[in-house]
Amino acid sequence: MANGGIIGPVKVVCTPSTKVTTFTSSGTFQKKNCTSTINEIMVVAGGAGGGRNGGGGGGAGGYRTGTCVSMPSASLTVTVGAGGAGATSQVGGNGTNSIIACVMTSTGGGGGAGNSPIDGNDGGSGGGGGVAAPGGGDGGSGNTPPTSPSQGNNGGNGHPCSRGGGGGGAGAVGANASSSAAGAGGAGTANDITGSNTTYAGGGGGGTTTCGPFPQAGGAGGAGGGGAGGVGNSGCNASSKGTDGSDNTGGGGGAGTYNGCAVGPGGAGGSGVVIVKETIPKCASGRWTLNEHFDQVKNSEWITRANATVNYLVVAGGGGGGGTPSTTYAGGGGGAGGYRASGFGPSPLQGSALDLGIGSYTVTVGGGGAVNVKGNNSSFSTIESTGGGGAHAPQGPGPAVNVADGGSGAGGYMGEGPAGNPTRSPPGPGGTGAKGAGNFPPTDPPQGNPGGFSSQNGETAGGGGGGATEAGVDSPGPQSPIAGGRGGAGAPNNITGSALSYAGGGGGGVGYNGSPGPGTAGAASPCGTGGAATKANNGTGGAGTTNRGGGGGGAGGSYHPSYCNSGGAGGSGVVIVRVPSSYNLAGSPTPARTLSTAPNGDKVAKFTASGTLTID
Repeated sequence: MANGGIIGPVKVVCTPSTKVTTFTSSGTFQKKNCTSTINEIMVVAGGAGGGRNGGGGGGAGGYRTGTCVSMPSASLTVTVGAGGAGATSQVGGNGTNSIIACVMTSTGGGGGAGNSPIDGNDGGSGGGGGVAAPGGGDGGSGNTPPTSPSQGNNGGNGHPCSRGGGGGGAGAVGANASSSAAGAGGAGTANDITGSNTTYAGGGGGGTTTCGPFPQAGGAGGAGGGGAGGVGNSGCNASSKGTDGSDNTGGGGGAGTYNGCAVGPGGAGGSGVVIVKETIPKCASGRWTLNEHFDQVKNSEWITRANATVNYLVVAGGGGGGGTPSTTYAGGGGGAGGYRASGFGPSPLQGSALDLGIGSYTVTVGGGGAVNVKGNNSSFSTIESTGGGGAHAPQGPGPAVNVADGGSGAGGYMGEGPAGNPTRSPPGPGGTGAKGAGNFPPTDPPQGNPGGFSSQNGETAGGGGGGATEAGVDSPGPQSPIAGGRGGAGAPNNITGSALSYAGGGGGGVGYNGSPGPGTAGAASPCGTGGAATKANNGTGGAGTTNRGGGGGGAGGSYHPSYCNSGGAGGSGVVIVRVPSSYNLAGSPTPARTLSTAPNGDKVAKFTASGTLTID
C-alpha cells in the first residue's frame, strides 16, 4: 500500500452541518470552503432617531433577506449600520446602511420630523411626520431606494393638534397621528434564521406636545425594537425624551415631547445586524490516504455524528395515601412523584435538555407506593425524580408518626391524643399534624411541593398531598363540617404531542370521633392524577393515576372493625424521551415502551415500565 491508505471502492458519504454567523458590529465573513452554500442571509440597517417636540418617530432600518445566495469564497467586508441620533434640534438622524460587500445592502431608516421641517425623512423605512400650524407633516417614504421585495414602509403623518406620526416598520406603515393620539410605530418582521423566532425593524412612536388633556402618552414603538414616544406634559420632573430603539434590531427611536417645562429630545435609533446561515458539507470516501485523513480531522471536516439534543419528562411513583383498616383517625393524601422535564410543560419547571451521544441508556420507572408507603424513584441518564411522600394515619391514639418527605410531600394526619400529651399536637379545635416536605432532595427547577397540614374539630381531617405545581391544601381547620385538604395541582405537559397532566397530589381523608363524620373528603388534585380521599366508614381512598405519578387519597377513620377503610395506592411513574427527527429511537422490552412521532417529526419514546432506550 504505497499510499498508506485503505484499499477498497470509493464511496463518498456526506453529512452537512449548518453554521449561523451573527454580526452585531462590523467585521469580515468568509465561507468555510468552496463547497459551502449560503442558505440564507439577513441584512438589517440602523434605525433612525426620533424627532423633537411632538415630532415623528424614527423609521426602522431597511430589512432585507435572501435565500440560496451566490457568494464568492474570498473574504468579504461586513458593515453593521449604526442607529441615527435622536433629535436635539428638530429632525432625528438617519440610520446607517448595513452591507455585505458585493452581495446586499439595506438602507438606514429615515429620521423622524420635528416642527420645522415637518416632513419625515425617506429611508429603508420612512420617518414619521411632525407638527406645525396649520397642518401636520407627511411621513417619509420607505423602501428608498427601492428594492424587491420591499425593504420597508412609509412613516405616518403628523396631526395639527401637536402629535407626530409613527415611523415606518419592515412589516407595516407607521400609524398616522390623530386629534387624540400620537401615531404608533409600524410593526417589524419576524425571522428565525438563528433558530429563535425574533422580530426586527420596528418603527419608533410619535410624540405629543400641548394639545388636549394632560399627561399624554406618546405613540407605542413598533414590535421589533421600535422605541416609544415620550409622555407629553407629564410634569417638570418627568423625562420627556423618546425611548431609544433596541440595538441590533434596526428599531427606530421614539419622538421627544414637551413635558410642561422643557422640550425632550428624540430617542436614538437601534443599530442593525447582519446574519449569515451557511451549510457546510462534510464528506469522506471509502478509501483515503493517512495524510488526507489527518488533514480532514485537523480542519474539522472529518465526519462525526453529533450528539442529540434530548428533551425528557421523568415522573416518579406517587406516594400512598394514609390509613389502614380500622384506623381511627383520618389519613393524609399521598405526595405526587417528583416531576422533572425539559422543553415542554410549565416554563418555570423546565430544566435544560440533555446532550447525549449515540448509544443505549437505562430507564427506570418507579412504582407507586402502597398505603402509607413512599413512591419509588424514576430515572433516565443524569435525571432522577424522587418518589412521592407516603402519608400516614396512626392506629388509634398515640404518638405522632412523621409523614414522608419526597418529590412532593405527603399531607399531614391528625389523631386525638390524651390531654397534655407533649408528643402530639393539641387535641380539640385547631390542632394540626405534621406534613411532608417536597422537592426532597432538592433539584433546580424544583421537582415538587410540600403536603398540607391536617386539622381537628371533634372529627379529624388529613392534609392534601403536594403536587408538581402546587402545595397540598391544608385542611381548613376549626369549622363544621370539617373537610380534608385537596391534593396539590399537577403539571400539564405535551412532550408526546398530546397534552396530559402529571404528578398531582392525593386528597386528605375525613375521620370519625364517636359518630359518623359529617365532613367532606379531600378532593383529588386539579390538573389530574391524584386520588380522592374517603370519609369515615366509607371505604378505600382513590388510587393515583397509573403512569402519571399521582398520590393516593387518604382514608377516612373508623372505630368499628367492620369498616375496613384504607388509603389509596400511589400511581406509577413514567419516562418520556423526545429527540429531533434526524435520530432514531428503539427500546426494550417491547411491552414497556411505546414509540411515536410528534407532529413536527420529532421521535418520541414513552416508557411505562423500566427498560433500555437506544438512540441512533
